[in-house]
Amino acid sequence: MNPRTAEVVRNTAETRVRVRINLDGTGERRLASGVPFLDHMLDQIARHGLIDLEVEASGDLHIDAHHTVEDIGITLGMAIARALPDKTGIRRYGHAYVPLDEALSRVVVDFSGRPGLVWQVPFTRAMIGAFDVDLAHEFFQGFVNHALVTLHIDNLRGDNAHHQCETVFKAFARALRAALEPDPRMAGRLPSTKEAL
Repeated sequence: MNPRTAEVVRNTAETRVRVRINLDGTGERRLASGVPFLDHMLDQIARHGLIDLEVEASGDLHIDAHHTVEDIGITLGMAIARALPDKTGIRRYGHAYVPLDEALSRVVVDFSGRPGLVWQVPFTRAMIGAFDVDLAHEFFQGFVNHALVTLHIDNLRGDNAHHQCETVFKAFARALRAALEPDPRMAGRLPSTKEAL
């Protein structure tokens, strides 16, 4: 199998973001988003997805974290799309349920080639420390638009907003890992009746 790696640099008037990724890694990570809670969530993606991940970002945090969080989601989506130019032999679909104390989330992903996000996460409060919970949705919206995946995210229960968000990111990581795994029974074949993804 060819190395499934990529590096993407995305610079705008609002942010500068660099993401380097290895889809067949061990969970190594270097994270410097400028948004501490987002670094904690990106850590979940690397560790639980067994993805080597480097993220460096600087943005207009003097305004708020919106542009930085969204643009990291966009750049991560671009990096995964670039690291996976050929979907031959992958499982394509992945899902995971992850609990954390009272919280439970389910994430289902399809490397369909079509962007789509279904988001059902009723956060119990608006802020997790200094992190606006609306930004979690913006992160995943940016991701799906550029990774070209269909993503269903459901927080099934939870009282603590930190736990709710962490279970979402952990389940996302586990679902990614499952979908990206090589399927030995699909070797040399594209997992689609259309023969295109």
